[in-house]
Amino acid sequence: MPTYSGVYLFLNEKSNVIYVGKAKNLKKRVASYFSSKDLGEKTRILVSQISKIKYIEVSSEVEAFLLEEKLIKKYTPRYNIKLLDGKQYPSLKITIKDTYPKVLFVRKRDENDGSLYFGPYTSTSSLHTVLKLLRRIFPYQNAEGHPNKLCLYHHLGLCPCPSVTHDPNYKKTIQHIKDFLNGNTKKIIADLEKERNEFSKNENFEEAQNLQQKIDSINLITSHVYKPFEYEFNPNLRSDVVEKELNELKTILNENGVGVADLNRIECYDISNTSGLNATGSMVVFTNGEKDSASYRKFKIKKFYNNKPNDFAMMQEVIERRLKHAEWTTPSLIVVDGGKGQISSAYETIIKMNLNIPLVGLAKREETIITSDLREIKLPKTSKSLHLAMRLRDEAHRFAITYHRKLRSNITFS
Repeated sequence: MPTYSGVYLFLNEKSNVIYVGKAKNLKKRVASYFSSKDLGEKTRILVSQISKIKYIEVSSEVEAFLLEEKLIKKYTPRYNIKLLDGKQYPSLKITIKDTYPKVLFVRKRDENDGSLYFGPYTSTSSLHTVLKLLRRIFPYQNAEGHPNKLCLYHHLGLCPCPSVTHDPNYKKTIQHIKDFLNGNTKKIIADLEKERNEFSKNENFEEAQNLQQKIDSINLITSHVYKPFEYEFNPNLRSDVVEKELNELKTILNENGVGVADLNRIECYDISNTSGLNATGSMVVFTNGEKDSASYRKFKIKKFYNNKPNDFAMMQEVIERRLKHAEWTTPSLIVVDGGKGQISSAYETIIKMNLNIPLVGLAKREETIITSDLREIKLPKTSKSLHLAMRLRDEAHRFAITYHRKLRSNITFS
């Protein structure tokens, strides 16, 4: 059983689904049912009736959450109800009849109140996690009887206080939330990209950047989400997608003069700093297209650059320090986050060390792949190879900025 996120199904001897669950780590979660000595009585009964186990890998915890809810509705497994000890399933309620709809967490549903309901959901903690992530992207009002003044959450960027500010875009935000909960993130991204392009065309770059940040956040938390029914139709969808991504990327790179024999180990690098201070570098590794977090490395920039942001020189330092570790597995491909400046710096370092390692960069503005001879490869947004490159870049950025924030926090509180 894999160690990735997914949904697992327990079946009895009659091949009836008796329980559906989700997990961040499928192997660890399923194994816990058979290795723990502290199972409750009802869980022990459940385990005694398991005759077969099925699982479906997905690309993110959010996908696992949405797919679990769909499969529970489809199969109505008896133990998903029994293990709740009589508690009612939590649901989401959107008061669409209101001028400014609210998104509410409820346990009782009134199907006649004119509201829109999602769920019920089996996990309260998972529902809160998804709502927390969602609210950072699409701030919404979550309290009935909201005071006629700006609330604390408004100052935290989590509530637009629409009944106070009369935000003209609030209804659009609610529509995005509805699409998200229906698993329709591709529509959200398409709508946001259309808006972003319109703002850019009118030179309203601040608004365009805000929308781009929303797009990046959705891509990050859903990892190019697929709808639940797609996983149900093809349980091997996740591994199939990864294989296609690797094959497509290998073909495109070779066609553009980047000679890659295989993509067994891809390393991606990013730099994070605040005006040159507390600078850090990250190295993330994807083995056979999957995250290999045990091989991740972080670098605290050692050289002094006059407290000025010099991403090019910092990238050189990180690449050089990494390549001096001959005991680490040689990468099949190196990817750097950035454009021609970053790729030139990395290439110069590789040549100086007399190494022959394929190298590309990913320029974020246009999501363009740049080769070591500065050739630009523009791929369509639907390109599977571009999705893989973006996933690498986003993971390297996340890892770098997490370490940078830690260093900055240590200085703040020291």
